[in-house]
Amino acid sequence: MKKVPLVLTVLSTFIALAGLPLLAQADESPVGLWKSIDDKSGKPKALIRITETAGELQGKIERLFLEADVTEKNPKCDKCEGVNKDQPIVGMTILSGLKKDGDEYTGGKILDPGNGKLYSSKLSVIENNKKLNVRGYIGAPMFGRTQTWVREQ
Repeated sequence: MKKVPLVLTVLSTFIALAGLPLLAQADESPVGLWKSIDDKSGKPKALIRITETAGELQGKIERLFLEADVTEKNPKCDKCEGVNKDQPIVGMTILSGLKKDGDEYTGGKILDPGNGKLYSSKLSVIENNKKLNVRGYIGAPMFGRTQTWVREQ
């Protein structure tokens, strides 16, 4: 009779340990709230909420960090084209179409509301899911720039 509890203990431990890689993988998700840091000035620019729908990531601006002398608290994207033209930047979707590809998310687009341009994009979670490397580029990834965003939640 003592062998049955030992077998159950070993079996339940094995099952619990087998699930750990899945938990670790889930922790590497970019879904959440991120603070974007300007790669030139080093200052925070915005809070972006990344969500996932049907295997694709989207990112929407929730808050802007504006200079104290800026009077317009929710500026419009006057340099954008199409549906984003003259729309408020807060609430605007700036990341779209990113799909998991190994350790990265690729194949997406990122909008820079500062200049109204749309770039190809890829991103990767780094530093134990505390930071996010977000790359925008034209053509090949080597022709672009990377920002490192910091997880807020």
